[in-house]
Amino acid sequence: MRHVIDQAAAWQSSGTRCVMATVVRTWGSAPHGPGASMLVTQDGRIVGSVSGGCVEAAVVAAAEEVFAGGPPVVERWGVGDEDAFAVGLTCGGTIEVLIREVSPEAPLGRVSEDAAAGVPVALVTPLDGGGSLAVGRGAVSGSLGGAAADRVAALAAEGMLGRGESGLVTVAAGVAGGRGPAVGAECAQERGLLVQSFAPRPRLLIFGAAEFARPLADFGAALGHHVTVCDARPAFADPERFPGADEVVVARPDRWFRAHADLVGPTTAVCVLTHDPRFDVPLLTRALRSDAGYVGAMGSRRTHEDRVERLRAAGVTEAQLAALRSPIGLDLGGRGAEETALSVVAEIVAVRRGGSGHPLTAGTGPVHAL
Repeated sequence: MRHVIDQAAAWQSSGTRCVMATVVRTWGSAPHGPGASMLVTQDGRIVGSVSGGCVEAAVVAAAEEVFAGGPPVVERWGVGDEDAFAVGLTCGGTIEVLIREVSPEAPLGRVSEDAAAGVPVALVTPLDGGGSLAVGRGAVSGSLGGAAADRVAALAAEGMLGRGESGLVTVAAGVAGGRGPAVGAECAQERGLLVQSFAPRPRLLIFGAAEFARPLADFGAALGHHVTVCDARPAFADPERFPGADEVVVARPDRWFRAHADLVGPTTAVCVLTHDPRFDVPLLTRALRSDAGYVGAMGSRRTHEDRVERLRAAGVTEAQLAALRSPIGLDLGGRGAEETALSVVAEIVAVRRGGSGHPLTAGTGPVHAL
């Protein structure tokens, strides 16, 4: 979602007219959740997606109507519609999409800058298209048409700040100062507000600048992580080897982790690739006692067994050891640095999203979580 906001801010700054389509609500199996966005310029350029390819052509057609002077609209597509197969939404779900032109006054530049700096920020857009608001850092930019409306919207957004989630909230139309949403309000006296919250990027901490670390850093960056590569050996911790990393540091891994413990949280993934007990054990001892959402260590099963005994001797509890992903990665049967790195990021995603890691052909029910 962030790259769409960044592009929208760039086009807004250059005076390029564009329409933004954003998922407001979903039911059933849908490839994207609320907040997923797509841009369409007047000359036909497209950035982003709202359905993974299912209804994008229909979104472009709706955008053309907006460019021609039509009002903001909320369109609904789903398998229950008689034309579902015509637009291609055959995944089994239903989505509602807000489609409106990006206003020159929309505070997209503020949202883009805050998100890039890792500052929690939220963008509030009413479904009736009446203005937009950026909320964060105790400051509000933009307007929904009045001080009362802005205060109500800011309160709604503050409840989602820092969570990186998006969703629809409703407020009393009389308070918000609007005429009610185009679609989706429970009654005529409510106004629907789409809140898109941007949290700091999740962190991927890679310890050990081995060859496996290079594609892992690239894949992690592609998935939106802030990537740090750390190694005690200057010859290995060369920034030129890791173009996908945000930072490459020369330091003893456990000492760096201790000094930066405040950066570690539930969205942090720690990957230990050092293969050396002198570094592995003190680092993993700290990582397994931290709030990191994923901790994995590379090595054979024999190495893992030896490492576990060393960690027990260092005082790591059985409950903490149960969180260790070792040998690291999913069993893809891959070889080499790239395929190994792919198995690692696949496991990180599965752990973060609650996926099973099993082949979809072996399962039943919706492909996408409800």
